[in-house]
Amino acid sequence: MTHTLTPCPQCGLENTYADGDNFICPDCAYEWPAMAGTSDEDASASDGVVRDANGNPLADGDAVILIKDLKVKGSSTVLKKGSKVKSIRLPQDAGDHEVDCKMDAGSFMLKACLLKKA
Repeated sequence: MTHTLTPCPQCGLENTYADGDNFICPDCAYEWPAMAGTSDEDASASDGVVRDANGNPLADGDAVILIKDLKVKGSSTVLKKGSKVKSIRLPQDAGDHEVDCKMDAGSFMLKACLLKKA
């Protein structure tokens, strides 16, 4: 049985391979079923709603809390776990970062999986 190889849904890289009934990404070690639409995670990701780390839907203007320390790329700044971010925005064309926000350290684009609704 031949499969068309797809990019990794976790990291987005295309260096994937089929192993039995699963696809595997050697870059981030993520595994997912070869049959499309078999997991609840795929269904919730394709409905167009941005969800936090706990699966709660996010909307413009929501307040969120960081669930882990984040190093800011190209800077020595660290966004601390537990920091509250008020009034987020969900841009339509954001690439892999779903949330725009402003904090004391500046403006940032964050992934929703690193946030929880406050």
